[in-house]
Formats: sequence, C-alpha cells, structure tokens
Amino acid sequence: MNTTNKKINQFLIVSIIPYFLDKGFLWFQENLQKMLDARRTQNFFEDNIIYIQKDHSYQFSQFIRKLDEMGYEKVFKVRDPGEFSQHGGIVDVFPINLTNAVRLDFLGNEIDSITILSDIKIDDFQKSREILKKKLKSQKLFSELKGLKNGDYLVHLDHGVGKFVGFENIKKQKYYILEYAENDKLYVPIGLEKKLSRYVGFQDPKISRLGSDLWQKTKRRVREDVERLAKELLNLYATKEISRRPPYLEDEELEFRFKNGFLFQETPDQIQTMEEIKNDLKKERPMDRIVCGDVGFGKTEIAMRTALLACINNKQTALICPTTILANQHFNTFKKRFEKLPVEIALLSGLQTKAEQKRIIKDLKRGKIDILIGTHRILSNDVDFKNLQLLIIDDEQKFGVKQKEKLRQMKANLDVLSLSATPIPRTIYLALSSIKNISLIQTPPQGRQAIKTKILPYDKRIIKRIINAELERDGQVYFLHNKIQTIKERAEEIKKLCKTARVGIIHGKMPEKSLIKIMNDFSGYSESNPAKQKPKINVLVATTIIESGLDLPNVNTIIVEDATQLGLSQAHQIRGRVGRSSIKSFAYFFFNPKKLTPLAKKRLKILEDTQELGAGYRLALKDLELRGAGNILGKEQSGAINKIGLNLYSQMLSDAIEKFKQ
Repeated sequence: MNTTNKKINQFLIVSIIPYFLDKGFLWFQENLQKMLDARRTQNFFEDNIIYIQKDHSYQFSQFIRKLDEMGYEKVFKVRDPGEFSQHGGIVDVFPINLTNAVRLDFLGNEIDSITILSDIKIDDFQKSREILKKKLKSQKLFSELKGLKNGDYLVHLDHGVGKFVGFENIKKQKYYILEYAENDKLYVPIGLEKKLSRYVGFQDPKISRLGSDLWQKTKRRVREDVERLAKELLNLYATKEISRRPPYLEDEELEFRFKNGFLFQETPDQIQTMEEIKNDLKKERPMDRIVCGDVGFGKTEIAMRTALLACINNKQTALICPTTILANQHFNTFKKRFEKLPVEIALLSGLQTKAEQKRIIKDLKRGKIDILIGTHRILSNDVDFKNLQLLIIDDEQKFGVKQKEKLRQMKANLDVLSLSATPIPRTIYLALSSIKNISLIQTPPQGRQAIKTKILPYDKRIIKRIINAELERDGQVYFLHNKIQTIKERAEEIKKLCKTARVGIIHGKMPEKSLIKIMNDFSGYSESNPAKQKPKINVLVATTIIESGLDLPNVNTIIVEDATQLGLSQAHQIRGRVGRSSIKSFAYFFFNPKKLTPLAKKRLKILEDTQELGAGYRLALKDLELRGAGNILGKEQSGAINKIGLNLYSQMLSDAIEKFKQ
C-alpha cells in the first residue's frame, strides 16, 4: 500500500442525486453537523447519507445494499467517484463528496480501519460533478423498461444479466425480481430503475450466480474496450474539426422553386433534417452527417435539396451508390427534379461506352458538370473534379471500410452526407450524438399505408391468385427467386400460371446495359421520351439485386419464394420495395415447411409482427440493434455488446465520450 495513504477516523458518503451534485466541495464540510442533526427528523437525510466512524458497528450486508441504493456502482477496481468495490471484508468506495477514494477494513460488522487512498483521486471537483450529472442523465435514458414481460432479460449494473420473473410486494415496497443461475434471486426496489437496462443482443446471454466476481471482471474488460473506442472516435472527429471551408450562401428564391417541385407533403422529420443540414453548411467546419431513415421515408429528397445548396455555391456534388441500378434510378430522379434549373447532371458507371466516360470525365474536370452520380467508378484514379465540395454516400453500410476511407480522403474539407437505411438504434444514437451528427427520419410520408405482410407455406395456386389480383388492378409484381441457375425456369412457370403476365428477369450476373434495359421496361422509362410510358413488363422475377433503394410506385405486390434464405433486416429491406405510394400493398413470404428451422420460424414471426409503418425501428430492436451497432461502431464491438447488452454498452460509451471530452 502507498506510504502516503492516510488513516482517518470518520467520513461522510452521500447519494448520487441532483441535490448533492449541485453542491460545492466546501458545502459538505460546512454543513456536516446540520445533515447529521437533520437525519434524526428527516427521512431524506436518513435515506441519502451514511456517516462512517472507526470502531463503530455496521451490518455489513446492509451497508453494501445501502451503497447500491444510493446509486454507487459496484466495480472490480475503483477509479472514479460514484464507484465501490468489495473483496472479502475490504470495501473501497469513492464518495462523490470527496476528492479521494476511501478504504474500509471490516472485522465482522465492525470497522477496524479507514484509509484515504491517495493514488485514487480527482484533480478537478467541478469537472467531476459535470461528468456525474451527465452519467445520471444517461442512466435514465438507457433505463427504458416500459412493456416489460416475464422472461425478458435485464442487466443490473452491479450484478449482471438476469431474467425478469415478475414483481413482488414486501412490507409496502414493490420490487422487480431478477432470477440468476442456481435459482439465485435479486430484488430491486421500484425507484432504482437507473441500475437496470434491457438486455439486447444476438444470442441469449450467459447468466452466472449472484455474488461472483465474473460480472465485475467482464464489465472492466468491456469498459477498457469502450474507452479505447471512445478515444478513436474522438480522434477521428478531431481531425475533421481542424478543416475549414467558406460557409455556404443561400438563394431563397431558387430553393423555394425547387421545393415547389416536390409532389408530396414534407414530413416534420424531413423539415428538421434539412434545418440541421443547413446549419452544418452555414459553419466553416465541413459537414459530416448521417441521415438514417426507414425504407421509402424520403432520404433521396434530402439528398437532392442538399445537392442544390452546393450548386447555388458553384460547387460540385458527387453521389455514390452501391449498384448500377440504384445509380441509374437516382440519375433519372435527379434529372426530373432539376429539369427546370440550370444544373448539369451526369451518370458515371459501367453503362457508358469508354468514349462517353472519357467525355464525362473531361467535362467534370472543366467544371461543366454540377452533379455526378455513379457507382464506385467515381473513385477511379482518372476521375478528377474541378471544385468538388459535397459527397453524398447512398446506402452507406454497403461500402467497405477501404472504400469509405478513399471517399473521405478525396478532399480534407469535403462535406459528407451519408444516407443509411439501417434504422439506427436509439441507444447508439444517444451514445454517439455528442461526436457524430445524426439525423433520424422516422415519420412516414403522408398517405403512406402499411404493407400487409403474410407468411405462407409455398403453394403455386396461391401465387397464381396473388399475381392475377395485382395485374387486374393494373399493378406490377416483384417475384424474388434467389437462384440464378433456375431463374429462367421460374419465369416460364409464371408465364404459364398467369396468362396476362409480361415477365422479365433480372440478376447480378447480367451485363449492366441489359439490367438497365429490363428496369426501364419494368418502370416504363424511356430516354427518348422521359414522360411515363406503359411498362413492357408487369412481373419482374429477380434475385436480391432489387434490395437497394428501388422506388417504383406502381409495384405493390412482392412475392418471396423462399423467405428462409433471408436475414431479417434483408427481408425488411426487400419488403420496402413495395408500398411506395398511397395504394394498398402486399408482401408475401413463402417458405418450404421442410426447411423451416426454429430460427427461420422466429425471424418470419418477427416479420409478421412488425407490419406497421416505420416498423424498421421496432425491427431494429430484434435484429438491427447489433447490425446497426456494427455498421456505425465497427464489427469487432459486437462480441462485447453480447456480453453486457447494447443498452449498457451504449451507456458506457456515452459516459466515456463525456469523460474524455472533459
């Protein structure tokens, strides 16, 4: 033990509550006697302070429980105010009213010695209070326990993951009951919810016995990982903070004209997101914002309005997409929306001939092109912009780490707008919002209806009925068959089943020009006459190539031949290919009963249960919580998240970011 550690005879521990967090260091010394006197008559002080004296007797187990109820977190080794640890009869505690941690040595129920631990201290009392206040706030945010059901897993900050088995009233006090291994039970009083959070993970958690060191050790390892990640994130964004560019100017008249060309009513979330983007662009620091929204909730309109702002400032925009089909669709959409404005838009992908690509690249370098839309072809070494300022990344999670790095290195002071269809979990949003700029679009467009979802065993007669019903109302159908070898065979079958079906085929191994021709035949688009034509195809047999961002309002039925092959988030994205207008739409997920594993059954049940608009956010809790965490934090974090649950992980990350920022 450190030789400068000092023995003392008494000290005070106060609860981690706003009343005490608002008091200065000297206040506790000046008001000590008043608090001790008030304890006799006022329950508040009786419940929220412990006065420790050497050679006095304290019921050991009650003392540990009281620390827990006063909001102190049990850890393996004490480092910060608000923590305590217990090893045998030795308890280390760091009271929030002191600048050092204190060690108590119990002999049975009697305190044998009290030692100030000089090497566990804080240098700035006020700064420490700010961190604790934010921690208290984040505990409340992450402890959302509405709709709790028996059998749900909960994480107790001090004891780890247990199974919630109900409530119990004991002596007029109501308790949450958590069950641990070997039938151990933990009773958590109502009012102490800040110590609890829901367990969200990809697998059922490992439950250990109460009182073992395993949880404290796990928590310590995860906290070390989280702190490393927080530092990396802060460093990454610190480099962005240094770059500068001139603030964007506005042109209200041009913006108003463009806005009037939008055929739909803006949602409150779209309005809010545009305000956030405009505020970013008014600053000298480059924008780096992620816009997260469920499928079909209007992220493309946000991208177009942001590109307009770059055009107003005589700057070029690059929009990069993961597939040629999506790039082509964006190109058509942008051209239509910008047709009355003096804005030059070009497409760069494998669709153009070498000569066409050469001409586009030449025009780009001379500044003749304002908005360039394309695939990763945009990243090629021969592509050079005159004054690129805005980079829009669509379906951000589809790009690999190296590609994203290359995008960010295009120019240090580039404004980056990333669009993500992975609904970001609220917990990750809260944890990262202090260092990442994130906008959430959660409101469905006006008039949009939920997609009626049905799960059925595979039956050709039902499929015939479904396709004919859609074609009778002049609609179109996606038929998902995810095997290239047998896709032609399936298309022929559909032609025989449904006499009015005009069937087309699309898959990823087709030449890009053939892909686009088929999509144009299906959408009714013609370059020579961009006004809507009657589609040549009304049933499109496709692989999962249709997953990314296609927006065709006349396609209102999707049939998935074998839904057991799809992940939950992928199935949700594919379902989002229909229902893009106010027309009632349907998604049918068929399965082969012989192939139906318990996991596939569970996934299909979740899909059926999450039919309402914006269900991607509820679905996120089931499946995308971790995928979302992986996309935004990095895949290596998912192991740690499984150990302690996403909510506690996010809370730790939030606390670590605040601590390092201070």
